[in-house]
Parts: sequence; structure tokens; C-alpha cells
Amino acid sequence: MENSERNPLTYSDELIKNLKWNQEGLLPVIAQDYRTGEIRMFAWANQQALQLTLQTGYAHYYSRSRKEIWKKGETSGELQRVIEVRVDCDEDVLLYIVEQNLNRACHTGERNCFFRDIQGNKKLKPLPFETPSRLEEVIKDRLARKPENSYTVRLFLEGEDRVLQKFGEEAIETLIALKNSQKDQIVLETADLLYSLILSLVVKGVAWQEVMEELAKRFKE
Repeated sequence: MENSERNPLTYSDELIKNLKWNQEGLLPVIAQDYRTGEIRMFAWANQQALQLTLQTGYAHYYSRSRKEIWKKGETSGELQRVIEVRVDCDEDVLLYIVEQNLNRACHTGERNCFFRDIQGNKKLKPLPFETPSRLEEVIKDRLARKPENSYTVRLFLEGEDRVLQKFGEEAIETLIALKNSQKDQIVLETADLLYSLILSLVVKGVAWQEVMEELAKRFKE
């Protein structure tokens, strides 16, 4: 994943110095996934860690316990390629927007550090805004492992034409539900349609992220 030739992120030393660093010279950093939108982890950065992040394009943090800068994933391989760094309105919190290598951000092996609720129960289901990208992950995993009794695998093995035909069928059913103004049915059929669409995109080698990037380009600032 790492590319030493990657262009560094644009930044200003003056801007970095003028951020509202705390008494220890640190700022809290939230790492958010570029593809799914999920919060991957929380850590701290000092000025040097932020500079290294911007210079290399890979997330660097400061360990308060070890009192040293560390590069995320340097030993584990769970690198975070930084797409963008944002600063909050009070200039005292940083947001790293990252692409997470190996899909594990937490030292426990979980995909993010916020995998439990306040009672300590493990939360497995994605939040709604994460769902399309997470569904894409599940589909790719199914097609790679080919578990028995998987509808996705069975449909895929019937061939590309059958996958595309299924998408067409779901599109017609969604259209009928919309025409009939049946809200519950619209929701169900649209969910089926999106599943079929994402499966079709995977079969064609098109990432959901690419579609979302194209839509994002159409927003006017």
C-alpha cells in the first residue's frame, strides 16, 4: 500500500504553529475512514507528528505513554494513508481522513477502536452511512471465500448475465413500488436494488467509492 513517491499534502509551517496546542504541545486526532466514513481511532499528535503526516502522506501520532512519535502500522502493516487533514472550528482538534490498510485500525484486531457500546457490548452492525461500502466488503469476501449456502456466491456462479439480469429485475420491482407509493415496499425494494447494484459493480470491477467520488465532484462549493 505504501508509496514512497506519493505527493505530500500541502501545508504551512505557520498554520501548524498557530493551532491551539495544549500545554503539553499536543492536539487530539480523530481518524475517519475515507471510504466508509466510520471513525477508525483516536490518538494525539504534536507538531512534528503532524508535519510527518503531511510530508509523508501517512498517519503519524504522538504516544503520551512512550513519549515518542509513532507511525500507524509501521510494525503491524495497518498503515493509514492520509487523504486529507482537517482542523475543527476552534483549531484545537485534528481530523485525519484515511485509507486504512488491512482494514484493522485497533490494536485488538478490530476494524476500529469504537466497537463497544457504553455497556461494553460489542457492536457488529455498521451505521447506515457505512452500509454501502461495508456491503461491498462483504460481497468481495463472499466471492473470495465462496462459503456454502451463500446467495451471493450462488448468484455469481450463475454468471455475469444472471447477475445483471437480477439487477434489472430489482430495478423494475423498485419502480413498481415507487409507482404504487408503498413506502415500506419502496424501502425493501430499494435495499434489494442497492445490493444488486453493488454486486454488479463488484463483478465489473467498479468500486462503490469511485461512484461516490463522481457524485461528490458534482457538488458546487
